[in-house]
Amino acid sequence: MRTPASTLIAALLALPLVAHAEVKSEAIAYKDGDTQLQGYLYYDDAISGKRPGVIVVHEWWGLNDYAKHRAEMLAKLGYAAFALDMYGDNKVTTHAKDAKGWSTQITENTDAWRRRALAGLDALKADERVDPEHLAAVGYCFGGSTVMQMAYAGADLDGVVSFHGSLPTPAEGEGAQIKASILAAHGEADAFVPPAKVEAFKAALEAAKADWEFISYGGAVHAFSNPDAGSYGIDNVRYDERADRRSWATMQAFLKEVLTR
Repeated sequence: MRTPASTLIAALLALPLVAHAEVKSEAIAYKDGDTQLQGYLYYDDAISGKRPGVIVVHEWWGLNDYAKHRAEMLAKLGYAAFALDMYGDNKVTTHAKDAKGWSTQITENTDAWRRRALAGLDALKADERVDPEHLAAVGYCFGGSTVMQMAYAGADLDGVVSFHGSLPTPAEGEGAQIKASILAAHGEADAFVPPAKVEAFKAALEAAKADWEFISYGGAVHAFSNPDAGSYGIDNVRYDERADRRSWATMQAFLKEVLTR
């Protein structure tokens, strides 16, 4: 027997309405002293109220589409993710000479380097969608080194994740300032970071009694998480799908733990 149309309509109206998640992005202007910067906040507009915030720090190429894509991926996991700007003036390049020059200008003064990164953290914390009590930072290459500097500066972060960073160590006495749990994802075959530097990094975190985890991916070299890494034509820079997939899964578990405790 055919069901009356009125009955079908009534049944459909009785079904609960389901919100369709959509990740949106907003450009956010902020400053470090007199330097004008612009980052991009990604968030799921189906989530109401505040949610944990995650900083994303770009590679030495600048705030390009790769960093923004990673922020979008984090937003899909339920975080408010802010792809910050470490250079200003919309500086983005595919040329290693330019990237090296820009990153060196930042890293040659550690205090200024940290201040620039912390300005981005402040911009994230100020957003009404962000829970300022639950924050983390994720960085790639130059960005991985940057999030470690944030940790050494005693930033109020629950966790930091370094993907193929240069593994800087804290200055004398700075280990006691570390508040963040630390996850470092490293390419075992990364010629830019010699074994002695890896061991010094681990020893420094151990001496600081930090909560740290170091994972090394066999065969992976520098920039292993970036699918476009091979396009730059640089020795020791290459994408590794397996290391990318595994490190992203490990990061998800890490963030879930540190941002909900």
